[in-house]
Amino acid sequence: MKERVHKDVVIIGAGMAGLTAALYCGRMNLDTLVLENGLIGGQIANAVAIENYPGFVSVNGGDLIATVQQQAENFGAVIDEFDEIEHVMLKTTPKIVETQEKIYEADAVIIASGMNRRKLPLPEEKKFAGRGVHYCELCDGHAYDGKIIAVAGGGNAAVDAAYFLTKYAKKLYLIHRSELRADDFSQRRLRGNDKVTILLQTDIKALHGDKKLETVDIFDKTTGETKTLAIDGIFVNIGVEPNTALFKDELHLTDSGRIPAGEDCRTEIDGVFAAGDVREKQIRQLTTAAADGTTAALLAEKYLAKLKEAN
Repeated sequence: MKERVHKDVVIIGAGMAGLTAALYCGRMNLDTLVLENGLIGGQIANAVAIENYPGFVSVNGGDLIATVQQQAENFGAVIDEFDEIEHVMLKTTPKIVETQEKIYEADAVIIASGMNRRKLPLPEEKKFAGRGVHYCELCDGHAYDGKIIAVAGGGNAAVDAAYFLTKYAKKLYLIHRSELRADDFSQRRLRGNDKVTILLQTDIKALHGDKKLETVDIFDKTTGETKTLAIDGIFVNIGVEPNTALFKDELHLTDSGRIPAGEDCRTEIDGVFAAGDVREKQIRQLTTAAADGTTAALLAEKYLAKLKEAN
């Protein structure tokens, strides 16, 4: 039988929103546990240079996250990245978060589970995953030093990944099905690199190779022409999907799969808060994730205070 453990607050996710919430909860002397199934720091952990976070001219994403993690732990928050969550019950009192090893009874829950990169929607993706198809340029880019690299996507994540990969690539293709959505600075920086060819209005139709990726078929929607490109690896940045499958039976989700919650981060269930990229909102930035984490923590503390008064 699993051990049952009580916590004031369980935070699901250790990205910027979750770690900021943990920092504030710890400062308020709340017994706080952070559960993380994946990489601490989430998407931002792989960022090479963050230049739009107040207080830093430029900072490595991993370094920034490590600092916030240390702050949270210094104030007593416990971060567990190895005990995967199996089930949640959010409508009960206390709320239940069951992991592979334990059952946590939490008076308040902050959901900050973030998002994952969307997979390349081709049947060959599984065959070449890790053998030419990649989703983390920081993790795997070095393996393609002097090689021909492609990047799929047209937003800031894709354009910035492509720019980072030019440090390794002999030749780099940026392939996108429509027009680029990245900001002007990122586009100008990439277009100014002689190694780069940008292919817009272009679909990736198929992947080919024996034991590893060797070529991709692309379709130019403007000319109606199909071509085959010889490449050694492709890095995919075609969007993200919110990590909310765990909560679909407990909370209503929006059409995009996110959790409806206002600027106060309160969900439809008292004592359950949503922070960061899982919350339905217009702006998703590192700074707004930190703001959500702060708000959720402070209002969770107020909720807990009222709960104690009622009892």
